[in-house]
Amino acid sequence: MKVQAEVRQLKEGGYIVIDDEPCEIVSISVSKPGKHGAAKARIDAIGIFDGQKRSIVQPVTAKVYVPIVERKRAQVISVMGDVVQLMDLETYETFELPIPEELKDKIEPGKEIVYIESLGKRKIAEK
Repeated sequence: MKVQAEVRQLKEGGYIVIDDEPCEIVSISVSKPGKHGAAKARIDAIGIFDGQKRSIVQPVTAKVYVPIVERKRAQVISVMGDVVQLMDLETYETFELPIPEELKDKIEPGKEIVYIESLGKRKIAEK
């Protein structure tokens, strides 16, 4: 799910959809309005799921999409190599996710973890 917002409402640390990918905003710089145009904002962001850096330049009055990023809890059912099977603690839905490199030794069956879900994609949260 995503909602519309004006560029002037966005803040660093917030989220934006760029190229159909939810991204976390790293920096926003706004230029002064020119003689014949509106002020423009340059937004630099990093993809939540792919880690790729993206940037866009838009007028501050332009509408952009802001993804709804949900942090959810799940219980680890089993660990199969680089993939972990999880069960959501609210909906009891089971699914599989790849294990991030830095969490490989910390994930074991029976533990609770936090995962991020946005625009139909999921990822295990590092924090």
